[in-house]
Amino acid sequence: MTKGGMESVEVFTTEGKGRGLKAQKEFLPGDVIFAEPAYAAVVFDSLTHVICHTCFKRQERLHRCGQCKFAYYCDRTCQRAAWLNHKNECSAIKRHGKAPSENIRLAARILWKIEREGGGLSEGCLVSIDELQNHVDSFGEEEKRELRTDVESFLEFWPPQCQQFGMQFISHIFGVISCNGFTLSDQRGLQAVGVGIFPNLCQANHDCWPNCTVVFNNGNHEAVRSMFHTQMRIELRALSKISPGDELTVSYVDFLNLSEERRKQLKKQYYFDCTCEHCKKQLKDDLMLAVKAGESKPSADTVKEVIQLSKDTLEKINKARMEGHYHEVVKLCRDCLKKQEPVLGDTNIYLLRILSIASEVLSYLQMFEEAADYAKRMVDGYLKLYHPNNAQLGMAVMRAGVTHWHAGLIEAGHGLICKAYAILLITHGPSHPITKDLEVMRVQTEMELRMFQQNEFMYYKMREAALKNQKIQVMPEPSNENAPSLFHKKE
Repeated sequence: MTKGGMESVEVFTTEGKGRGLKAQKEFLPGDVIFAEPAYAAVVFDSLTHVICHTCFKRQERLHRCGQCKFAYYCDRTCQRAAWLNHKNECSAIKRHGKAPSENIRLAARILWKIEREGGGLSEGCLVSIDELQNHVDSFGEEEKRELRTDVESFLEFWPPQCQQFGMQFISHIFGVISCNGFTLSDQRGLQAVGVGIFPNLCQANHDCWPNCTVVFNNGNHEAVRSMFHTQMRIELRALSKISPGDELTVSYVDFLNLSEERRKQLKKQYYFDCTCEHCKKQLKDDLMLAVKAGESKPSADTVKEVIQLSKDTLEKINKARMEGHYHEVVKLCRDCLKKQEPVLGDTNIYLLRILSIASEVLSYLQMFEEAADYAKRMVDGYLKLYHPNNAQLGMAVMRAGVTHWHAGLIEAGHGLICKAYAILLITHGPSHPITKDLEVMRVQTEMELRMFQQNEFMYYKMREAALKNQKIQVMPEPSNENAPSLFHKKE
């Protein structure tokens, strides 16, 4: 079954997993299998005044809707593009006196679209909103309570002059949002800023070692009158060679967890038992729990003790990061690493988590040499665990490359930036802002590397002079959030 630009994929039903997507032709790594605009999308409550409600880009100065005083836009172009979806919302917010929560706003946008277009198949959709999974029957008591609260809030917000929907259908929409909401990120892809529904993407089943990845593309509204104007969309991209008839899979969770942990998370959030090869055979679990090799192998009790210490330290680190006490974070990391290093192997996930935090926070504090050492060890571990074309691996390698560059380790820095660029070309594509930033860094470090190879002494002299005249580019403040996960789950 294909429809409107979706000719390269087919929906099929698989035993035990329900619907899935199958390739209709061959794809190579980096190919865009399909791009899909959001059926409906909203900005998170906490960011409504700093993120454009049309393209979801973070901007310094935004234009506010003069009517409802709630929605913000980059410019008139984004405001005009939003009007069809914002029109009903605008008058409902004015009537209600305030904007409801993101879940209510998203449900309302979906139902206004159904009111306009009907509940059948929309242009370019393989399935209708009515057919999407809602898993309401699997909800626990707390989730059912939240659902009732959402439905009540929705009914207060929903205007009496609009089409009225039954309680069961409204509950279905909230169930769909809960299970299928996709996380939207800002233009750098580093912060989750909203949630949207993409019916075609919802058909892709999970695999912990998938053959596809999803990237959010904010589109280009600045070039509205030219051929380069593109709308906000998600892109499903191939990570490896895919043959006709192969199932297209994506990962709903980060791979860097033990198979048992991933399965628990998937069951809790998405209500299914993962039966992928990596979970069934617990592949890479031994690496993720690796202990120091050698003659004096640590005892099981010592390993248990150090892993418990690591878990406790990670909790303390989270608290210190929330309060912005970054020097305390560094102290906690250094103390923990001293205890971990004689006991845990270089691919142990508890060691890697501490190395990742230490390198990020030290970079922010401009202690680049120590940060580079930790970042290198983190990347070496990641390369043995992640799929070679994993987006999170690419981002970690990029961060390590920038840290080495700032530390004046130009050869290692350039090598890591090139490696990150090769990964992100596949996962994000050449026109994504992160890939473009990396291309600029790649050119810059290549030029500096040539200078370094020709005359090391002069290179360091020029670098020293440049740093005196121009403050070194400060790394962004460490985030307390993980990289945006694929699907948005209401907390």
